[in-house]
Amino acid sequence: MALEHIGDILRKQALADMPGPQADAPSGEEPEDAPAGPVCPICNGARFLHPLLPTGKPDYSRVIPCRCVRQDQEGKRQSRLQKYSNLGPLTRLTFDTIIPEGRNEDINNRQHFGRALAAARTFADNPEGWLVLAGPSGNGKTHLAAAIANYRIVRDQPAFYITTPDLLDHLRSSFSPDSDMPYDEFFEQVRNTPLLVLDDFGAQSGTPWATEKLEQLINHRFNNRLPTVVVTMIPPEELDERMRTRLTDPEFCQVHIVGTRQSALSTSSWDPEFELQKKMTFDSFDWKRVNLPLEQRQNLEMAFRLAVDFAKSPDGWLVFQGINGCGKTHLAAAIANYRYQHGKPALFVVVPDFLDHLRSTFSPDSKTSYDGLFEGVKSTPLLILDDFGEQTTTPWAEEKLYQVINHRYNARLATVITTSCSLEEIENRVSSRLADPKISVLFNITAPDYRGDATSHRRAPRRSRSR
Repeated sequence: MALEHIGDILRKQALADMPGPQADAPSGEEPEDAPAGPVCPICNGARFLHPLLPTGKPDYSRVIPCRCVRQDQEGKRQSRLQKYSNLGPLTRLTFDTIIPEGRNEDINNRQHFGRALAAARTFADNPEGWLVLAGPSGNGKTHLAAAIANYRIVRDQPAFYITTPDLLDHLRSSFSPDSDMPYDEFFEQVRNTPLLVLDDFGAQSGTPWATEKLEQLINHRFNNRLPTVVVTMIPPEELDERMRTRLTDPEFCQVHIVGTRQSALSTSSWDPEFELQKKMTFDSFDWKRVNLPLEQRQNLEMAFRLAVDFAKSPDGWLVFQGINGCGKTHLAAAIANYRYQHGKPALFVVVPDFLDHLRSTFSPDSKTSYDGLFEGVKSTPLLILDDFGEQTTTPWAEEKLYQVINHRYNARLATVITTSCSLEEIENRVSSRLADPKISVLFNITAPDYRGDATSHRRAPRRSRSR
């Protein structure tokens, strides 16, 4: 679409704001702002009035614009700003049409959206710095960004909206001799617009030329402290370092995660295959097992207390080691049940099953996208990874699990892990994170297999940094 330069928009607006009839209009010609349609009954088409004196008589020495002129001027200003904004059909996306809690049924995502909405309203009232809206598609980021632009337009302030792929397409096409706006002029308009809304950042093709243009744009607006809204599906920590440092500058930018990707596994209730785990609650956990030696009973009670405390306030990581049947899965499932009972999200994942799910998403018949499943598991507020170490140790599986562990470690996301392996049996780059005392409590359950309290034939993991 042809884009009108901001300078032309503002010049026309200034002319429209001048009071009275257009004195420079040639005799016998209609003024530029002459209204179409029925003649105004107040001024009879003259477009100006003589104000009244205190006596109630007209003051013929002065003229003021008629109300019809002011209304016409306001309509023209709005039309020009809307044309300049490039919003097109997105003019329907306003704060009035937003569902305050968002459309996602997940409780945690609703909280994310509520905070982002509050930040967007504040930014729209006084655009200062940068507002970065990050998160998967379908969570309302574009609605929030367009609502900010529409809010500014209603208040007679310019705003320019464009998606990153469209921006690059416009730049490429501006090299054509038939272009409505030369390359330099268009790029300057985008770089210096009073408020830029840049949508779908990160969705562009990653050619060196595209990367260079975006860096020029971002650096210019950052260095000149020009108000900007950036919408991206890519987590800020996964952006290129040069972009990340700009978009996450704590003194100039505020970043809001608008929802998280949802996995194929429920974060608010048990899926059908977890009928057994549904019954694993703290009430049904027998930590007193009177036939065990005192040291093992005390160890089991300590594991129980750790799990209860974590369920009440998930913070950091809780790693349970122990042989099969010692109760670590029961405690992990009890944490999930406690969170569900209190209306809080939790995602329980059996590691081998998770990897099977990931592999199945590559099938053309899969109803779940790979990205949706993987990102959901990576980013869920509370993740419970059961049977870690029981998966097939292919390079692909190791890499996927490392990506999950590393993401959650860097983001400090609450995580529960159960494993029958010792730290020495786990890949070093993962085990070093599991054993980090700054984030993780690593506890070795020494109780034997609860099935008849028989000693398991499987070798128990060596106690390592257990507490």
